[in-house]
Amino acid sequence: MLTREELPECPVATTVQLIGNKWKLLIIRNLLTGSQRFTEFVKTIPGISKKVLTDNLRSLEEDGLIEREVFAEVPPRVVYSLSQLGKTLKPILDAMWDWGVEYKSVL
Repeated sequence: MLTREELPECPVATTVQLIGNKWKLLIIRNLLTGSQRFTEFVKTIPGISKKVLTDNLRSLEEDGLIEREVFAEVPPRVVYSLSQLGKTLKPILDAMWDWGVEYKSVL
């Protein structure tokens, strides 16, 4: 997790830095409906490679937006979910959804 000093001064820039790529937004979108396993992300996010997914999941976890739970099974089962902090992004994604619907309706 970045320190306060490492984050941009502008709050909008901070938000963009944390969730500002399409993959992170789609991962968070998926987790708003509940926990997911790695393979579920691969199936529901077209075009994402396993490496890019792994990198983005790690980044979101490091920033405290998602949680990773590993179950001691063979083979190991890993489940990702939004952290309490990550759940606070819901209004932002809801607004983006509404704006996208509105934009598509005027085309």
